[in-house]
Amino acid sequence: MIQLLVNFLELVLSVFYRNRFYPRFYLLETISRVPYFAYLSVLHLYESLGAWKQADWIKVHFAESWNELHHLRIVEALGGGKHWGDRFIGRIGVLGYYWTLVFVYMFSPRSAYHFNQLVEEKAYHTYDKFLNENETELKTQPAPQIAIDYYRDGDLYMFDDFQTSHLLSERRPKIENLYDVFVAIRNDEMEHLKTMMTCQRLDAKEVLKSPHSPEFQPPV
Repeated sequence: MIQLLVNFLELVLSVFYRNRFYPRFYLLETISRVPYFAYLSVLHLYESLGAWKQADWIKVHFAESWNELHHLRIVEALGGGKHWGDRFIGRIGVLGYYWTLVFVYMFSPRSAYHFNQLVEEKAYHTYDKFLNENETELKTQPAPQIAIDYYRDGDLYMFDDFQTSHLLSERRPKIENLYDVFVAIRNDEMEHLKTMMTCQRLDAKEVLKSPHSPEFQPPV
């Protein structure tokens, strides 16, 4: 059922956005931030009530939301979100998606993580297809400054902190043109997917740690 829902949503985006790549990515990234907001809201509530002491989960999910924020800012720099209709759809979608995920996460965290795993997998394949079909053109275009600042020249602490399958500083994207930017975004989606899979493990509380934690080891 969950897989069918994700496939349906992907079909809707494909039909309505077709070759409007950047508006489609704008909507995708606007929505992609929402699960991490929902997780953080519930985890902060549980921690305040004394029912949850896994601070690393809060830290990792915040770093994931920070990563998705920069995906959104990159797409906005490329013209995504400049039309009011796309912004309106994104904001309406956020309201419904957020409260749905808060409810699901409170009663079945594993289901919420599984749903987002499927969404991140679709995002990965969407960007991969875009790269394969537009490689030559993308390599002729410069990288937006926001991408250079986030992936290459800025403080990479937050970039490292959401990648729970890598040791610190193990992954450093090459950013020389727009193609490189979308390669980095695509690979980020795979990192989110891997983290969502780890969160569903029976031993997740033991294995999911911030990469900056002294106890961190990439999950086997």
